[in-house]
Amino acid sequence: MTALTKGPYMSVIGKNAHNRPEFDDDEALLDDIEALEAAEVAEAEALEMAEALEEAQVKQQESEEEPLDPVAALEIEVADLKDKLLRTMADMENLRRRAEREKAEATLYAATNFARDVLPVGDNLARALESMSEEARLNADESVKNLLEGVALTQRELLNTLQKHNIKIIEPMGEKFDPNLHQAMYEVPDPEAINGTVVSVMQAGYSIGDRVLRPAMVGVAKSDKKA
Repeated sequence: MTALTKGPYMSVIGKNAHNRPEFDDDEALLDDIEALEAAEVAEAEALEMAEALEEAQVKQQESEEEPLDPVAALEIEVADLKDKLLRTMADMENLRRRAEREKAEATLYAATNFARDVLPVGDNLARALESMSEEARLNADESVKNLLEGVALTQRELLNTLQKHNIKIIEPMGEKFDPNLHQAMYEVPDPEAINGTVVSVMQAGYSIGDRVLRPAMVGVAKSDKKA
């Protein structure tokens, strides 16, 4: 076996064999070198990205700084202003129509609550006139006839006044039952009447404009006869 002579290699081996902290320092140095290399790679990539971004910004700035034809610029501005004007005019027209419609509805239906409270007065006048038969009226004395005439005149005047405010009476007798205008209270077996038609009226209905103020209370025919 060849004997190891003392030299630089021997000194290194001796140090590594008998001094472990220096061996650990070598490993730490290798780790530091690898970290520095990774940092250099990351720095190079970041630099490339920065250069690419700067180049893109320069291109965008150059495109934005290209001179625009004054005529084309004015045409674009005119088109934009025209569009805004047309939109504003359309909005104002819609607002005007909406205001007119709301005003008309407010005027038309302003008397709704009052008319609904007055309707029982007309009902009572109608009941007063219906309380006497035709024979009793013919045999009544002059004072009773005058009273009945006054009640009938009051009823007509009330209906005329309501009609001036676009409040009309619903007269459904003989008409086909309409759930939008009539309220069925009972069915009347009647083989002569068409099935589903109104054959009796318990209480008259009223409408205001195109709305039902009060549906008419009616009796509906029940039969096998179809329209």
